[in-house]
Amino acid sequence: MKNFTSFHFKPITLFFLIALTALTSCKKTDTVDPTISYLRVINASPSLATYNTYFNGNMVNSAALPFGGAISYLSSPAGTYSLKFTTASSAESLLTKNITLNASTYYSSYLINKPGALDIYTIGDDLSIPSTDKAYIRFINLSPDAPALYLAKTSATTSLVTNKAFKTASSFIAVDAGTYTLDAKETSSGAVKATSESTSFTAGYHYDIICGGLVTPANDTERPLSLQVIMIK
Repeated sequence: MKNFTSFHFKPITLFFLIALTALTSCKKTDTVDPTISYLRVINASPSLATYNTYFNGNMVNSAALPFGGAISYLSSPAGTYSLKFTTASSAESLLTKNITLNASTYYSSYLINKPGALDIYTIGDDLSIPSTDKAYIRFINLSPDAPALYLAKTSATTSLVTNKAFKTASSFIAVDAGTYTLDAKETSSGAVKATSESTSFTAGYHYDIICGGLVTPANDTERPLSLQVIMIK
C-alpha cells in the first residue's frame, strides 16, 4: 500500500483543505494519473539533528524528521517545485533547492551530508511488481566517508548488489520474501561495514536499503555507519 498526499497550489484555502483530507490508500496496481508526479522525502543526513520539510513553501511533515525518517509520497501536477529543509524549531532555510518532477513518475529525495554541507539526492522510483511472490529492494550508499560497498544477505557467498559509491543507488531487484538480515560490505576487501536489523520482507512491497551515517564520526552528534531498511509507501 502507498499513501499519497495531494497538493494543489492555487487558492491557499483549497491547499489547506486538500492537505488535511487527501491522505488516501492506493493499491500498487492502481493506474497512475498521467498528469501527476509523486515525491517522497527521507532524512539521511548523518547527525542527531531533526528537520522540517517544506514543499513549495508548505511544511509537509507532522513531526520533524529524524535520521531515517520518511514522508510518504506527495502528489502534485508535474512541474518544478522548491524543497526546503529547516531545523525543528525554525522556518529559516538550511537548504533550499528546486526539483523538477515529471508526470506519471515517482521520486525519492534524500537529505544527505552533514549539517553545514547539506544536499539533496533525488532518484526515480520504479515501483512495478514483475513477480507478486517477490519483495523488491534497492541499495543506496549515502555515507559521505564510506568506501564503495556491496550488499549481501548475511553469511551469503554471493552479492545482491555490487560496487556502490557514495550517492549511487542500484535499481530495484527481486529477493525472496522472508525474514533475514543484510550486510553492507567494502567492495575492495569484503569486510562487513554494517548489518541491518532482522527484517521481514513482504512479497509485493518495495524497500530502500540505505547505508548511512559515518565510518568515522567526529563527535557524539554524528551517527555511526548503519544499514537501514525502509519500506516504501
